[in-house]
Amino acid sequence: MKNIAVFASGGGTDMQSVIDACERGEINGKVSVVIANKNGIYALERADKHSIPYKVFTIKEYGDSESRDKAIAQFLSAFNIDLIVLAGYLSIITSPLLDIYEGRIINIHPSLIPAYCGMGMYGLKVHRAVIEGGEKESGCTVHYVDGGADTGKIIEQVKVKVLEGDTAESLQERVLEQEHILLPKVVAQLCRQ
Repeated sequence: MKNIAVFASGGGTDMQSVIDACERGEINGKVSVVIANKNGIYALERADKHSIPYKVFTIKEYGDSESRDKAIAQFLSAFNIDLIVLAGYLSIITSPLLDIYEGRIINIHPSLIPAYCGMGMYGLKVHRAVIEGGEKESGCTVHYVDGGADTGKIIEQVKVKVLEGDTAESLQERVLEQEHILLPKVVAQLCRQ
């Protein structure tokens, strides 16, 4: 059984989809620990409800991303982590984590990469940009994490039609439904390897 660390910055619905799939036995693994970069987020309450240990690492506390990621890597060493899943984690991963977990960190992004991704493109901003761009389809992507913003090798994507009259919120809702299917599916595949 694989040990999974989930990194989150918000509500944690993508994280919840992975926890649920683990608990249903669809993933040969368990969420062993949750890492957050903000206090008071709902993802931490979700971790609590499932008795999953968690720790918050803020930039303010460590001064810069590299120092923070070094502290995270040190903390994770006790959990024998096989896979790191970034589920709405709004921070770029740096070399202290990339070096140790190379090829074992994935991220979910709410667009069809390479479109509508990169620095500052997250949440409703992505969906707003898709609608303003007049796109006929959007979707979500799971990809490996490298040192850039949404630049790692794509693992799998799911397309979602942009409907006439869609708002950023309505599109986000439909893309999120697909994220909750795609992310656990990819995690399950990686935990079989």
